[in-house]
Amino acid sequence: MSYLLDANVFIQAKNLHYGLDFCPAFWEWLVDNHAAGKVASIDKVGDEIAAGDDELSIWARNHGNGLFTKTDASVAAKFGVVSTWITAQQYEPAAINTFLQVADFYLIAHALARGQTVVTHEVPANSAKRIKIPNVCIGLNLPFMTPYEMLRRERARFVLGKRP
Repeated sequence: MSYLLDANVFIQAKNLHYGLDFCPAFWEWLVDNHAAGKVASIDKVGDEIAAGDDELSIWARNHGNGLFTKTDASVAAKFGVVSTWITAQQYEPAAINTFLQVADFYLIAHALARGQTVVTHEVPANSAKRIKIPNVCIGLNLPFMTPYEMLRRERARFVLGKRP
C-alpha cells in the first residue's frame, strides 16, 4: 500500500504529536518509508509547508527530496473526475471555488492517478460550506485513513533507546 499525506499530517505532527525536537523517529520513519516507495505527498503540500518558515519547513527542505511529488499529465487527467464529482454535489459555489484552488484538490487527483491511499486528520462532515477530503474520497471510492491508522497498519515503532 502506498500513502499520500495531507499537509495536516505534517503540521499536526510538528505542533501536537511528534515534535521534531522530541520525536525524531517519526520524521525518520517518513523519510525511510518514502525511500521504500510507501509514503509521499505532493508539491502543493510542500508549498504550504515551505510557507511556514519554521522548523517544519527547514525539515522539508533538508529531507523532502522527492517526497513532494510534482503534478504530471497522469494527475492532470484526473482533475476532471474530481471537479465533476465536486460540482455535482450540494456544495456552495464558494466552497467549490476554494476547493478547486487548494492542495486538497491536487491531493485527491494524485491519489486517483496513482492508486494511493490518502492520509489526513480530516473527518467526513456534512457541510455545504466546506469540502472535506474524506467526503471526496468516499464519493470517488478512494481509500483514506488517519495517520494513526497508517502507522498501525505499517507497524511503525517509536521506541525509546537507553539514555547515554
